[in-house]
Amino acid sequence: MTTETTIAGQADSGAGAPAAPPFRYGANLAASIERKWQDRWEAEGTFHAPNPGEPGSEREKVYLLDMFPYPSGAGLHVGHPLGFIGTDVLGRYLRMNGRNVLHAMGFDAFGLPAEQYAVQTGTHPRTTTEANIARYKEQLRQLGLAHDDRRSVATTDPEFYRWTQWIFLQIFNAWYDTDAARARPIAELAAEFAAGTRATPDGRDWSALSEAERRAVIDGYRLAYISEAPVNWCPGLGTVLANEEVTADGRSERGNFPVFRRSLKQWKMRITAYADRLASDLDRVDWPDSVKAMQRNWIGRSEGARVRFASGPESIEVFTTRPDTLFGATYMVLAPEHPLVDALVPAAWPAGTDERWTGGAATPGEAVAAYREQAGRKSELDRQENKDKTGVFTGAYAVNPVNGEYVPVFVADYVLMGYGTGAIMAVPAQDQRDWDFATAFGLPIVRTVDPGEGWDGEAFTGDGPAINSANDDISLNGLGVADAKRTIIDWLAAQGTGEGVVQYKLRDWLFSRQRYWGEPFPIVWDEHGPVALPEDQLPVLLPDVDDYSPKTYDPDDANTEPEPPLSRALDWVNVELDLGSDNGDRGFEDYTRETNTMPQWAGSCWYYLRYLDPTNTERFVSEEAEKYWVGKDLRRGPDDPGGVDLYVGGVEHAVLHLLYSRFWHKVLFDLGHVTSEEPFRKLFNQGYIQAFAYTDARGTYVPAEEVVEDGDGGFTWNGRPVNREYGKMGKSLKNVVTPDEMSERYGADTFRLYEMYTGPMEASRPWSTRDVVGPQRFLQRVWRNLVDEETGRSRVTDEVPDDDTLRALHKAIAGVREDYPALHYNTAAAKLIELNNHLTKTYASVGVPRSVAEPLVLMMAPLTPHIAEELWSILGHEGSLAYADFPVADEKYLVADTVEYPIQVNGKVRSRVVVPADSAVADVEAAALADEKIVAALAGAEPRKVIVVPGRLVNVVR
Repeated sequence: MTTETTIAGQADSGAGAPAAPPFRYGANLAASIERKWQDRWEAEGTFHAPNPGEPGSEREKVYLLDMFPYPSGAGLHVGHPLGFIGTDVLGRYLRMNGRNVLHAMGFDAFGLPAEQYAVQTGTHPRTTTEANIARYKEQLRQLGLAHDDRRSVATTDPEFYRWTQWIFLQIFNAWYDTDAARARPIAELAAEFAAGTRATPDGRDWSALSEAERRAVIDGYRLAYISEAPVNWCPGLGTVLANEEVTADGRSERGNFPVFRRSLKQWKMRITAYADRLASDLDRVDWPDSVKAMQRNWIGRSEGARVRFASGPESIEVFTTRPDTLFGATYMVLAPEHPLVDALVPAAWPAGTDERWTGGAATPGEAVAAYREQAGRKSELDRQENKDKTGVFTGAYAVNPVNGEYVPVFVADYVLMGYGTGAIMAVPAQDQRDWDFATAFGLPIVRTVDPGEGWDGEAFTGDGPAINSANDDISLNGLGVADAKRTIIDWLAAQGTGEGVVQYKLRDWLFSRQRYWGEPFPIVWDEHGPVALPEDQLPVLLPDVDDYSPKTYDPDDANTEPEPPLSRALDWVNVELDLGSDNGDRGFEDYTRETNTMPQWAGSCWYYLRYLDPTNTERFVSEEAEKYWVGKDLRRGPDDPGGVDLYVGGVEHAVLHLLYSRFWHKVLFDLGHVTSEEPFRKLFNQGYIQAFAYTDARGTYVPAEEVVEDGDGGFTWNGRPVNREYGKMGKSLKNVVTPDEMSERYGADTFRLYEMYTGPMEASRPWSTRDVVGPQRFLQRVWRNLVDEETGRSRVTDEVPDDDTLRALHKAIAGVREDYPALHYNTAAAKLIELNNHLTKTYASVGVPRSVAEPLVLMMAPLTPHIAEELWSILGHEGSLAYADFPVADEKYLVADTVEYPIQVNGKVRSRVVVPADSAVADVEAAALADEKIVAALAGAEPRKVIVVPGRLVNVVR
């Protein structure tokens, strides 16, 4: 049976070349086939994944997810789709094996580039963003990705960010109960205070507190709260910058303006409450060990002690992992931003103050102010890595609780407010940074750990017995580090000057942006602080504004305040609202809206849940859909946390995005909104596409596609020599190749196959356009084997394949079945190429048997779906092969009839012999010794020994 192709002949011929056959598979024919099948898949909803209760949902479900892209104006380059194609291949394979596969694509669409473009041109960011999304969708469609297009979302869609705002309110209206080790509604906390079952912070009865005092107490427990936080303030840009946007010399990456570290009121998320669960639950997910290690290091769990040093009426609290070294604490250091600094600074220098400590200032206040300004111009990275230790004396002393000695208190920028308590006890003999500071400022150095004989170094950071560590009540001398720690912690607790604690490097999440293009907070302000909007007033939509840029100031004026673009939309900011019974049912009152916006991370924290139920107007996701797609599966074991079955994306998101998503998901779980405890069961990090880039004599990048080889191993651009380098593909390096041009030149299937064939999914690999022709030739050979290039008709036969072909076929089926679910697409492709080479050699002139051609097409379908669909149609099938049964190997063809033995003579291979696979050792030996080449090698002599390794080799020893 044969069926004519429905594609008109569109063979490719170069100018002046002989006319190619009308149905030769080239770029034009490929493009026509690809458009046809993309249109058909879309029209028929081929890849629509049914939700629970819908026909098809009885199949075993699989949820595949790609980290969704930010839609930039530059569009996709060939590096972007690597992971997208990889998940598509797996999804197609699983559908053919009877699974209900959910695979969708959305867009992380709030972001700084669209806003910067708006500032420069006046174009609304939504206009730019929606145009970019349309461009991305067109590019992704061209690749034939089997997405359920009904489920696509963008974080900028009001119907999406309505639920982002709703989730924020769940976090705002929750607190973390450390006794229950979970989040609970904030209303339950207020009820406990009112009932007297929980004491207020100052011990007063709840009824004795004013409304403002009650609000302040409750706000201090919320998981989303307002706090003074040290930030990177850039007056020249009028905004706070992320650390990544600040250069090492403390200037803005954009515009090169001065950046100052200062404290501003910001929204924060209490992610630290979940530190233990975030760390321990990593054992429950199937993630790369390297990513787990990065998250654990970021969380930074460490055990130690909290110690209090009295300083006048104040108490300076430090956290230390080495309380056993307290007797060696000879000074203290506060971060410049520490809130106690101003309270500690006296009016004048104490008598006898070392001039090296004063910074040349007349008073401590002047010294501290000048130093703060100096430190404020440095980035956190510069402060951490700068080996030149600077600082000034505050003029205050504190009492070391173990020996009663007065130690000077300094301000120095090598201590950061974001780590620990923002204050340290400095033990120079056991910490090199403290040693350097003490040496520079002439401070005492007391060893408290014996470094052993022969130590001639500076600070000793190793283990050893304690020395110089005793007072009238306690002696640590002679104890090892672990015993000394336990002993001193117990003593501190008994004295009331400290206690053992677990500390984390993880800091609460700064959640504010002074920008326009982001989700508005569902918060208004009254005279007592922030007030949550009722759910029926969501979404809070972004207002239209005339100017998208924040207010800028004199670049050198650090004492200015951010003025976000939304603050100028006065009709939007100042509102009269009735906030309903949740806020006392007070009727309409005047409020001020929050004018910061959420960071870009907000939408990406939960988008994977919205794919499950994107049109639901009653809930962010229905209970049934969440439980079906990401709920816990006890078949996986009692500790299964639930979550997406496979999440694929770059390792650069190993910490922040993945950590933030886990935090949001755990809050939703605690509050009963989801049944799964983790968002992503399994994580896979794909590699990167790398490419050559070229710079001219000025070091400026030149367009890579215009560079030519000069014939002597060098390269030129416009006739001038250029230098070649190798790195990640990107617009700034001018080495971008787009999938559009690859699809136009070779076809999307060729491009897909090239990306999957060039190396393992997890490995980075080089891009070489000239090598794309290899996968194209494979597809052309398959096409010629199955299709008559003159007529477009099938040329398969109903002949019975020979045994060699059946063995080749079933070997390929077995191998590909192992490779696809393991994401070993390069080796799967190699097996298909090997099978097709056999068919070309055996059947080129007579036509491939149908019983071999159809399994070959089905195996190709996940990698090259368009040509596979077309060949399936040409072979006489009416429907799509998307849900056709994937071939299964017949075991009897996987057992070899014969085995080839290499024959070594004194360790050197001299010949080979083929014998039946079930031959006895004696028969193998006899066959080897009868071989003509071996007979000649032995020259009539009897071998001293013959060793037969069954199934592998024969070794003859003369």
